Amino acid sequence: MSFRTTADYVEDVSPGSGALPARAWYASSDAKALSLNGSWRFRLSATVDAEDDSFAEEGYDAGGWAEVTVPGHWVLQGDGAFGSPIYTNHLYPFPVDPPHVPTENPTGDHLRVFDLPADWPADGGAVLRFDGVESCARLWLNGTELGEFKGSRLAHEFAVGHLLKPGGNVLAVRVHQWSAGSYLEDQDQWWLPGIFRDVTLLHRPAGSVGDFFVHASYDHTTGEGTLRVDSDAEGRVTVPGLDIDVATGESVTVAVEPWTAETPKLYDGVLATEGERVPLRIGFRTVALEDGLIKVNGKAVLFKGVNRHEWHPEKGRALDLETMREDVLLMKRHNLNAVRTSHYPPHPAFLDLCDEYGLWVIDECDLETHGFTEQDWRDNPVDDDRWTPALLDRAERMVERDKNHPSVVFWSLGNEAGTGRGLTAMAEWIHGRDPERLVHYEGDWNCRDTDVYSRMYAFHDEVEKIGQQLDGGTRGRRALPFIQCEYGHAMGNGPGGLADYQELFEKYERLQGGFIWEWIDHGVKHAELGYAYGGDFGEELHDGNFVCDGLVFPDRTPSPGLIEYKKVIEPVHIEGDGANGIVRITNKQDFADLSALAFEWSCQVDGETVESGSLAVPALAPGESAEVKLPEPPVDGRGGERQWTVRALLADDTVWAPKDHVVAWGQFAAGARPLPSFPASDRPAAATDRITLGPAEFDPRTGALRSIGGVAVGAAPRLDVWRAPTDNDDGAEWQTDTRYGMLWRTLGLHRMRHRLVSVEAGDDALTVRTRVAPAAREVGLDTVYRWTSDGERLRLTVSVTPEGDWTVPLPRLGVRFGLPEADRVEWFGGGPGEAYPDTSTASMVGRWQSTVDGLQTPYVRPQENGARADVRWVELGGLRIEGDPEFWFTARRWTTEQLEAARHRTDLTAGDTVWVNLDHGQHGIGSQSCGPGPLPQYFLKAEPAEFSFVFSTTG
Repeated sequence: MSFRTTADYVEDVSPGSGALPARAWYASSDAKALSLNGSWRFRLSATVDAEDDSFAEEGYDAGGWAEVTVPGHWVLQGDGAFGSPIYTNHLYPFPVDPPHVPTENPTGDHLRVFDLPADWPADGGAVLRFDGVESCARLWLNGTELGEFKGSRLAHEFAVGHLLKPGGNVLAVRVHQWSAGSYLEDQDQWWLPGIFRDVTLLHRPAGSVGDFFVHASYDHTTGEGTLRVDSDAEGRVTVPGLDIDVATGESVTVAVEPWTAETPKLYDGVLATEGERVPLRIGFRTVALEDGLIKVNGKAVLFKGVNRHEWHPEKGRALDLETMREDVLLMKRHNLNAVRTSHYPPHPAFLDLCDEYGLWVIDECDLETHGFTEQDWRDNPVDDDRWTPALLDRAERMVERDKNHPSVVFWSLGNEAGTGRGLTAMAEWIHGRDPERLVHYEGDWNCRDTDVYSRMYAFHDEVEKIGQQLDGGTRGRRALPFIQCEYGHAMGNGPGGLADYQELFEKYERLQGGFIWEWIDHGVKHAELGYAYGGDFGEELHDGNFVCDGLVFPDRTPSPGLIEYKKVIEPVHIEGDGANGIVRITNKQDFADLSALAFEWSCQVDGETVESGSLAVPALAPGESAEVKLPEPPVDGRGGERQWTVRALLADDTVWAPKDHVVAWGQFAAGARPLPSFPASDRPAAATDRITLGPAEFDPRTGALRSIGGVAVGAAPRLDVWRAPTDNDDGAEWQTDTRYGMLWRTLGLHRMRHRLVSVEAGDDALTVRTRVAPAAREVGLDTVYRWTSDGERLRLTVSVTPEGDWTVPLPRLGVRFGLPEADRVEWFGGGPGEAYPDTSTASMVGRWQSTVDGLQTPYVRPQENGARADVRWVELGGLRIEGDPEFWFTARRWTTEQLEAARHRTDLTAGDTVWVNLDHGQHGIGSQSCGPGPLPQYFLKAEPAEFSFVFSTTG
């Protein structure tokens, strides 16, 4: 037997050869299936031709080979013996010379020997299906070559029934990391070669279902659904719940409950042909572009979405069903209603979950050529007719595989691939094949090929102009709805400004929401670093931690960004007039009323709930509002700060969350906060080695605080304006004029010097005057610390006056000090998690507890984190600190400077001091790592300020 040894197919722009036509993905009720997942023999070569094809022959001895798990990526197995991951955002990690790829092309030979089950039918055919292989595969079964294919995130099937034998079947697969297909897969993710999705052998009985297309529309004016199932093989369609029993190809109209993301009603049915029964899950819904809006079932929808790459910190893109389910449940529990499958079709089981639990889906093709921006899109494959068959193959494989999912409302041509004739050909084919859905592509700003005007990272002011129809553009574009397919870049601490975007989306009809970038941090589990990111594997080119930009951390723990987003997009708006005891409830859903929710009220005094109860709220229809009277406030003699909290909870268990899960909440004041005050009745007493004032001791030379009531202060409070820059502070490299992290460092705010002007012990106060300024600059901050006491408590009033021409905002403004011991923390203020000026919507005022370590937010790359907002008082380390006005509070076991220097969390080592920041102000966060910085109202301007803190002991 002879085998072809040439590897020309690797650089061939065609999609491959030998594969069967694309078809719908489904699981048969009775046709046998054999999973070939598991342990495979594996041999890695440095080039495509380092080894010949003899390994595919029957009887080849691969006993000396290594083993890898399929599905899997070989670079994430073998403890580094099989190479390493590579991360780039858009740069190709090989020379841009299409369709050529380097000779140094890691090639993995895979072998799997399998027997057919004893009950495997002897008649009929069989199909071998690969659901995902990166990036090019050539395969053989029992010594016979089947073909080769590209299109990493797409299914490919091969007819193999004539080659099977009862035992000792040898499946050989040669996988190349780089191929011509790699030029179409430059998708801001780890480059991870391997067979990373399922491999399955499917029996195909005579008369079995080949391909089928479920058409299930809904008429919102009559409440009826129309079903027609087109099938390659004739048969019958039954839907017992609707008393439907019709032949394939026939239409039937009956009264139905429609499918929406809020009410994902699915009807179980069966497609039965002569040789097979296929279960159907049918959702009736109609997607249309009407009146310049995206409408489903006659109603305009507002997407509250997220972009989702497939990711697992140990398995890469090899996700199991439970991990996919975990993603969907987290999304539903955090009020998301939509997913864009960036930037390729997901594992098909994920779409099953979207159907079941209810998520709108933009299904995106396996296409991105972003690296061609480096040469101004010259030689871009999407505008080269030679590549058009490959582009059409990818579009066809996506649409045919996923066409029976009611959750899919948009087909997306791909992402960041420029424009060109190939994209137009894809759009025309999709519109022709499936006119019942809409077509999306962000790069088409003139909307020649798309049904929606889509942008990414448009700033707030531009989004408002688009909403007002003042954005210009072609006439066709002006007639289309607008979505932000990417916004709110969730890299590190952030994203900020989400509430401001949502306000615009809800204000202007044309704006139909958007999709946060992105779902999960793509950190790779690492024994020494915790989680690795770009550059940690010695990549020649990489984009650092730009791959860690998700709403959940690599272990799928929700980040503060997800908690904020949940609050911003909550489906019920709750606002109140505490003084008059009125709460206004608004249903912000598109389809569902409020009958699935129960409401409860509670009244707090100084953050502690003193009384609570249920609240009767009508089952408001979408868009409706109602004012509801709250009960009389409870009588409480403490006279503290009073507020109402109203929550919307699930009234019963659902498939995605249990009863009493909090869907939405609102808080409003019922009385003003009493500010901490006392007469300055004590006076400083000076001695040789100390100054005493009330419960405190000070250094007589510097005026530095040493202790309060026996609680040692390891480092005295002094003005602090620096924070360890966030990814959003540092900004994107193309936004040099507003990258405040860089501007702050240039000014020297990370190395401020403190000059003592005077220490004055007066009749009623100890006053310390200083000037705080960066070296080499003439700007500064005239800072006065005024200490007073009533004998038991100590008050610090800080007055700050800027000097010189301050052209940039400050990172923070407050005081920092050190305590030798502190662990348990309790505070009255915003919580339970961190918040900053433009990320504080989800900060709920209450009484909270934590440890110092528990205050930290575990961003993959360490940066400013952990601030609690609107703090009235905090207790830690034996001290109670009250603020006038409210303040931001942060505590950590390392300095800001150590935090800034760390590249990974494992770089942070707890010291002997707990460093505490009490901040009068913080600069906003924004999402400038790939979007806009903070809006002007969240700037911390260098301007005169005065703020106070009252210290007392808790012992």
